[in-house]
Amino acid sequence: MTNTNSSTNQQRNVENASKAKNPLQSVLDGFEFTAKNGTEYKLYCRAKGDMDVKTLKWAFKLAERNVGPFYKALQMGWQPKVKQNDLNKKWARYLVATDKSGQPVAYTMFRFDMDYGHSVLYCYEMQIEADHQRQGLGKFIMNALEQCARHWHMDKVVLTVLKNNDNALAFFKTIGFSLDETSPDILEKAEYEILSKNLI
Repeated sequence: MTNTNSSTNQQRNVENASKAKNPLQSVLDGFEFTAKNGTEYKLYCRAKGDMDVKTLKWAFKLAERNVGPFYKALQMGWQPKVKQNDLNKKWARYLVATDKSGQPVAYTMFRFDMDYGHSVLYCYEMQIEADHQRQGLGKFIMNALEQCARHWHMDKVVLTVLKNNDNALAFFKTIGFSLDETSPDILEKAEYEILSKNLI
């Protein structure tokens, strides 16, 4: 009985978070961040339906530049149509960081979902322009997602990383992510790992 109640509560939490126009409203104070080098960023959170086409195109191009080469080195290859389709899902939420001139320089795409019986904030993509990396922006964005997941009572934050992307793997492990129990085992010969951070 307790499990059923727990599952119902988790489902309700996911639904509540998904309905929120801006799920990060109570989490990000002023939606601003100052990097280690003094660069100031403004952030905004929008549902895919409220994103402008130009920014969505930029998001795809940034993913292509940043992770395209890693995909190309693997058997699965880089599949632009699949990636474009993923970024345009109706349920997608975006947290975008812009520089002083209002140009987007980083984003994460995420959703709230039930995953193997757990309520999760699933981070599908987190990309930063090369000249804005290693300044704490990625850590700030991931921390915002974590705080958001806590606020909506999710069990964990989950994400997928390509096994050949050493920098990304090292980054996520540094900020507290570890191999999730749902990650494919060695026999499945998957080219990616599923990482998570438990919040309960």
